[in-house]
Amino acid sequence: MKIIRSISSMKKCIKNERKKGPKIGFVPTMGYLHQGHISLAQQSVKECDVTVMSVYVNPTQFGLHEDYKKYPRDIKSDAALAKEAGVDYLFVPSDSDMYPLGFSSKVIVSNVTQMLCGASRPGHFDGVTTIVSKLFNIIEPNTVFFGQKDAQQIIVIKKMVKDLNIQLKIKALPIVRDSDGLAMSSRNAYLSKAQRLEALSLYQALQKAKELIGQGECNSAKIIASMKRLILRGKSVRIDYIAIVDAEDLSFKKHIKAKVLIAIAVFIGKVRLIDNLIIKV
Repeated sequence: MKIIRSISSMKKCIKNERKKGPKIGFVPTMGYLHQGHISLAQQSVKECDVTVMSVYVNPTQFGLHEDYKKYPRDIKSDAALAKEAGVDYLFVPSDSDMYPLGFSSKVIVSNVTQMLCGASRPGHFDGVTTIVSKLFNIIEPNTVFFGQKDAQQIIVIKKMVKDLNIQLKIKALPIVRDSDGLAMSSRNAYLSKAQRLEALSLYQALQKAKELIGQGECNSAKIIASMKRLILRGKSVRIDYIAIVDAEDLSFKKHIKAKVLIAIAVFIGKVRLIDNLIIKV
């Protein structure tokens, strides 16, 4: 595995690979890799001829008082895990390369960025779509792999790719969970032992919603109320949102039908965690 630190070098490597005509898979990450990231890399290795993984903590998708400076980083461990997963190139660019002096452009996707995480993190998705579009232009992948935990992000990026006629395929892979159901996240490292136990309520609430729907309940408000009661048992828990929305356009659903996304964002102490479940009715 080669570690590439500049855009020019990365583009040169891709150009050389293209001469062989391979299918290039891409896994964009912010590092501090866990099994969820590794599952994406392994699927890319399985499906593609060349796999590129990026590790870049993107400053423009963090709000003023969010955890950009504290976000966990461990490039040595990331490189070891990426290599073990079969990644061919690990792209680790610098801020000065990704956002050079005078950088003043943005890629903005409307509508699907206004609710859920977009409502509570203004400007977040502008940062995401801008950096992802840059990475797509640098790597020129055939297939890009994302984890379903970032469900809204996947919908936003799919919209961007469609609207801008970007020639690549987006693949969303299932959420990878610990044995107790907690969705794997780099931010789980912030949690104390007690907070981690409280964080299990996200998965438990999603399972409760699934159970209620299975019993025939289709009133979103009743399901959300039941989820809230379960989650708020935790002493350090504060709910950002619980929503039941259309799984394609994120419009809110008063009554559940067809395919819906049940999405949660919760603060455990100061740690913001997200989780979700897609249900077909």
